[in-house]
Amino acid sequence: MTVRDLATATPRTGEQSSRVSADAVWRLPVTVCRITDFLGKRTSAALLERVVAEAGGAMAPSTVDGSSVVPEVRRSRSAWFGAPELLEAIGEVLEVVENTLHVSCRDTEPSYCLNVHNDGDFYRAHQDTDGSGYSERLLTFVYYLHRTPRPFHGGALRVFDALHPVDPEKTPTWEGCTWRDYEPEHDSIVFFRPTVWHEVRKVGCPSGRPEDSRFAVNGWLCRRPTLPSAREDVN
Repeated sequence: MTVRDLATATPRTGEQSSRVSADAVWRLPVTVCRITDFLGKRTSAALLERVVAEAGGAMAPSTVDGSSVVPEVRRSRSAWFGAPELLEAIGEVLEVVENTLHVSCRDTEPSYCLNVHNDGDFYRAHQDTDGSGYSERLLTFVYYLHRTPRPFHGGALRVFDALHPVDPEKTPTWEGCTWRDYEPEHDSIVFFRPTVWHEVRKVGCPSGRPEDSRFAVNGWLCRRPTLPSAREDVN
């Protein structure tokens, strides 16, 4: 029986009404798959070198919906970035990730980019399904890189627990919401569902140099668009 089943279940005839408070809320930890030392020292070092070179060039301010720059919600820089070795490694662990998160990623295609956070950068709480055209996202992945020792502080990935009011007619609120933080450790990767509420905590980078940033290859496995069936012309 799921949480929603428990919330909507009605007492059987003759039983007393529930003694659970009408304001009670289930607070359920969200499952996150995290792998450390994902690509290994040699491959991650080579990837970091390419990332640092990219960060030193022209990068666009990150958007919140694919087009709008909203500094009070998100502050960082982004650019398209090719990392075939990362995608190949993701493919090798995908079956376990699917089984753990209860999601099927068959017939999907990747969409990803490089995100760079430097001094004062952040991303407020959001879902990766926010915005037009994002409903096709089935799985989120974030791969972290940085120089060692870590030249910045902060920047943790904060994942909020799921809230489900016991009374199904009530709407959950985020006041006092609990969470779990995941450090952006070099050569680590996390997977979670795009519907999960999460944020990037504020980064402090005293040097302000691009090469000292918090780097993340952030992406999704997306459902392939359904192609319209060909119409047969009758002559």
